[in-house]
Amino acid sequence: MNCIIIDDEPLAREEMELLINEVSELEILGKFPNAALASKFLSTTQPDVIFLDIEMPLINGIEFAQSVPRNTLIIFTTAYSRYAIDSYELDAIDYLLKPIDKKRLEKAINKATFFYNFLSNKKVEENTVEENDDNFLFIKADRKQYKISFSEILFIEGLKDYVVLYTTTQKLITAMNLKTIHQKIDSEFFIRVSKSYIINSKHIMDQYQKLGRSLIILSFVLCLQVQNY
Repeated sequence: MNCIIIDDEPLAREEMELLINEVSELEILGKFPNAALASKFLSTTQPDVIFLDIEMPLINGIEFAQSVPRNTLIIFTTAYSRYAIDSYELDAIDYLLKPIDKKRLEKAINKATFFYNFLSNKKVEENTVEENDDNFLFIKADRKQYKISFSEILFIEGLKDYVVLYTTTQKLITAMNLKTIHQKIDSEFFIRVSKSYIINSKHIMDQYQKLGRSLIILSFVLCLQVQNY
């Protein structure tokens, strides 16, 4: 996999390059101080991942992301949390707050790698939810049939035109949007908490307010922010 870095701050570009090299084997194709120069590069080369700052002169990161091909994965890197909801609208893979934490960056790259590998597999288009009943989903993935109990599903994440089901034992991806799969599962227990996540309420350990945000802690120590969508 390869990537580019777009940030108007020279030191931020250098730091991001160092961190990427420390935690991954991503090939860095280029670093750009603004969206205009990056657009020129994208006219001839399509990177797999873009690390994208938001507050930049002339064209900001949110505006630029709208012009990026859908199969290019975007990880936003910004000092401001207020753009998080906009990033979900654009199906960004992740949203990192500066100063970038090394472990958090590694997690974002692993997530991008996971999604990239699935998209690179042409058979992924065959992955579908075959049917469902009151307690199970039947999913076709990798030429196999999976019977997934609702109780096994921890949460479901929407990524572009796909959803990833995280269960107690595995991750499965299927070609379906979040709204459609929400209609196929028991709404009594599954709650859509943002544009990107549906959670199983049976796995909620705690819910609390922090800095005006409603946060949910799931039983496997994942923290999700509740958002309007």
